[in-house]
Amino acid sequence: MKEIYIKDIKNLVGQEIELYGWVETRRDHGKIIFIDLKDSTGTVQTVCGPWLNESYVLAEKLRSEWVVKFTGVVKERPDNMKNEKLPLGDIEFEVKNIIILGESNTHPFDVYGDGKDIGEEIRMAKKYLDLKRPRMKDNLRKRALMFKFIRDYLYKNDFLEIDTPYLTKSTPEGARDFLVPSRLGAGLFYALPQSPQQYKQMLMVSQVERYFQIVRCFRDEDPRGDRQPEFTQLDIETSFKSQEQILDLTEKMIKELVDNLYPEKHFTEFPIPRIDYKDAMTKYNSDKPDIRKNKNDPNELGFAFIVNFPMFEWHEKQYNEEARYVAVHHPFTKIRFDENITNEEKIKLIKENTDKLQAFQYDVALNGYEVAGGSLRETDSQILETVFERLGNSKEAFKKQFGHYIEMFGYGVPPHGGIAFGLDRLLMILQNEESIREVIPFPKTGDNRDLMMNSPSMVDEKQLKELKIQISK
Repeated sequence: MKEIYIKDIKNLVGQEIELYGWVETRRDHGKIIFIDLKDSTGTVQTVCGPWLNESYVLAEKLRSEWVVKFTGVVKERPDNMKNEKLPLGDIEFEVKNIIILGESNTHPFDVYGDGKDIGEEIRMAKKYLDLKRPRMKDNLRKRALMFKFIRDYLYKNDFLEIDTPYLTKSTPEGARDFLVPSRLGAGLFYALPQSPQQYKQMLMVSQVERYFQIVRCFRDEDPRGDRQPEFTQLDIETSFKSQEQILDLTEKMIKELVDNLYPEKHFTEFPIPRIDYKDAMTKYNSDKPDIRKNKNDPNELGFAFIVNFPMFEWHEKQYNEEARYVAVHHPFTKIRFDENITNEEKIKLIKENTDKLQAFQYDVALNGYEVAGGSLRETDSQILETVFERLGNSKEAFKKQFGHYIEMFGYGVPPHGGIAFGLDRLLMILQNEESIREVIPFPKTGDNRDLMMNSPSMVDEKQLKELKIQISK
């Protein structure tokens, strides 16, 4: 007998089939028992009666969320029993046999509401139950569809999807690294990547020209409401493209994504406006402005490109960090110089006019959030070395950390640049959610804990000895 998904039974009236799924609700009407049976594709009303014989006892026993196999016949409902509001409201399933595949304990919370009235911690501790609710299922489905759309779109535009390592080298690029001790190299550590920044630039030297990756990134940051220690990023890198060409590619991809997956939504302005960083700060007092005309309209999308960022910004002394310049985007960003000046003049400007330099950096703002950022990359090792020195790194430290990177620039590096999307945050906005934790299948708390797996956690002393690690208490 053919196994069928519930969504497919509409055209099988009169046929005897098998259905697998979960009990959603059970309603007793005298000798007739109605059971709403659900699977991942839909819900159908099933009818159980005395004709079931031994299985009728099982029908009386069934409870919500039990896992079952039903054998029976698809039938059309009488006209006065049809429900046009339901996808399968004009049919029902007459059960002939029941097999119980798994019982369920009573759930600690309702899984049919939106869950917003339930404490987030209990939802996260029982995330495998929370994901049952329709809202979360829709978030999972749209997440998968978004990833598929992006892959299809970029493949269509001749991009090559390439995966890069998770175990890499710790480098001073921004946030703190998550460190991974090496068992075979006592005292040595890998780092989990904050982004595939160096690898994607290496691929440009490898003559890939058009690269993308939907990649997991890791940053050991202090607790912040809209951040996660691990998150999913779309990374795009291209050779020989100008800033405007990269923005044009991005704009077209965004438009097609919204038109395909969210046809009910509309853009505040399209083409997406390019707003100078200084203008954004003057008009909106933000480098991620909310340009919507009606901020109460959940279907309005206020996309904006923010361009012409400063290359450096001054950070005052805080905690254990000294006051110093930092890169607004990252140190590999190309600085906007007059094309006719020499390297010596560029180096002098970096050292003496630090505050006045602009970068080939661009962000994508959406409804008051930054959802993407990118830049053209600097490929001159002298300029890079000067930038890192201006950020407080010695020449020796720079060569130690990035010697492999500078060496690669001696093998025919093309002009290149890229952009990276925070897909969790983009999906959060498109799904009208208030937190990225609602669109990440298994998120962490604001202080980076996994309540379901109870991590981070202590490890066995034997593991620490193998790694030559001693805990300081």
